[in-house]
Amino acid sequence: MNYTFSILMNRGLHLLGIVIAVLLLVPLIGVFSSVFIADQGTWAHLSRTVLPGLAANSLILACGVGVGVAVIGTLTAWLTANHEFPGRRLLEWTLILPLAIPAYVLAYTYTDVLQYAGPVQTFLRDSFGWQKQDYWFPEIRSLGGAVVMLTLALYPYVYVIARVAFLEQSTTLNEAARNMGLSALSVFTRISLPLARPAIAAGVALALMETLADYGTVSYFGVPTFTTGIFSAWFSQGDRIAAAKLAVVLMGFVILVMLLEQWARRRARFHQTAGRRHVRNVLSGARGWFVTLLCALPIAIGFAIPTLILLKLALTEGDVQFGGRFIKLAANSFGVAAITAFIAISAALLLAYVARSSGQRVQVWLNRLVGLGYAVPGTVIAVGVLIPLIALDHFLVDSIAAVFGFKTGLILTGGFLVLIYAYLIRFLAVALQNVEAGLSKITPSMDDAARSLGSTPIEVMRDVHMPLLRTSLITAGLLVFVDVMKELPATLVMRPFNFDTLAVQTYNLAMDERLAEASTAALAIVAVGLIPLIMASRAITRQQN
Repeated sequence: MNYTFSILMNRGLHLLGIVIAVLLLVPLIGVFSSVFIADQGTWAHLSRTVLPGLAANSLILACGVGVGVAVIGTLTAWLTANHEFPGRRLLEWTLILPLAIPAYVLAYTYTDVLQYAGPVQTFLRDSFGWQKQDYWFPEIRSLGGAVVMLTLALYPYVYVIARVAFLEQSTTLNEAARNMGLSALSVFTRISLPLARPAIAAGVALALMETLADYGTVSYFGVPTFTTGIFSAWFSQGDRIAAAKLAVVLMGFVILVMLLEQWARRRARFHQTAGRRHVRNVLSGARGWFVTLLCALPIAIGFAIPTLILLKLALTEGDVQFGGRFIKLAANSFGVAAITAFIAISAALLLAYVARSSGQRVQVWLNRLVGLGYAVPGTVIAVGVLIPLIALDHFLVDSIAAVFGFKTGLILTGGFLVLIYAYLIRFLAVALQNVEAGLSKITPSMDDAARSLGSTPIEVMRDVHMPLLRTSLITAGLLVFVDVMKELPATLVMRPFNFDTLAVQTYNLAMDERLAEASTAALAIVAVGLIPLIMASRAITRQQN
């Protein structure tokens, strides 16, 4: 009887895992199916007029950010991994901190400082007696400004992955090259860099996916890209199908980035001979301090300076909104983030366990497809979720009216569950990756031993896996929580009526040029993001040193 019950429960878990995976994939399938649906003529107009510009701007933005994050991330990773200089131990983990500040917050902050009426240009005019026509100053609210902001926010993706690759390289190879007369720069360009190329490509791909998904920065700077085009087609022109077709084109860009990353990693199997423990070159005197300054610049520009500016704005110039409105916004943000994080780690644990216990390739491939959700921009997910839900809502309203004789409002659209559903599609991959990594460290013999003692599949998961996965589950939950706190495009499109979050409040106030008032909500987002980042970066540093 117990054996039969265990078999039925196991099959039930497998079926549930497949159902969850399919539910998370339905919106993406819906987006791609839109290419076969006729629109109101908007798509033909967009393809003739604005589509080339959207594609060009998105391509330039991606190329600029790709080069920027590759240079900054690779250089800082190589310097901290292979050299000893003043402040290295502090810099090697603080270099990841700019990830705590969303790119759109950087955009608002630096706009306030660098615009014509800002303190920098005002200081130049007062100091030299210049008028506007007497000098040239780069325009921050431009395509180039967007490239800089996104580069500063996203270079840690390359830094973290490339640093691990440099630390794992054999010291023997580098020393042999130096003994042959190669300079340190030649060793870097001819040996270290080629070996780390797959890792660098992976980091750049992650940064490019975030770049193509960005809405807050490009919208605030007035740079038309695919994400702003999707919003315009949906809200300004009222054509959901045209928005979905733009989303398909954007997804094509994302898939291209993923394919290029896979192509770059096709030779990732670099076999290195075993060498001695990693030894750093000691840089002393002026060279050491120059490297310290070089590594400190991205932290200062991408984290320290904007954080100090936000603090100044919040405390001296703006309405410090630690009142009822701020508490409500914080409660909304923390509430949806906490619920999403809990559901995400629960679903990730179930999906990973089912794939592990069943060994069925169907579930493994479904998990991989679900994992692609992280590469899908929030605007695309919003379109994919809302189009079928709106159709289903109208069907339910018409059915209820036909049966009971009265009309209800829209039942599914515009609720909290739909917003959380979109978050899960976007960020479940973060939790799934952490849980799968944790499960891979648990030997299958422990599962067999528990099952032989009569434990059901749920009891094995509860009593064996969950205690061993405690750290992985906490890490996954924190990462999902922070990602939801920062998410802007999906929240803007799908939030319930009269429901704002800290990210939406920051965006709305900044768009109204109320940057000082936006600083309080922005600081709260940064503060929440710092906690898991500091924990993760310190743990990585301790493990690698």
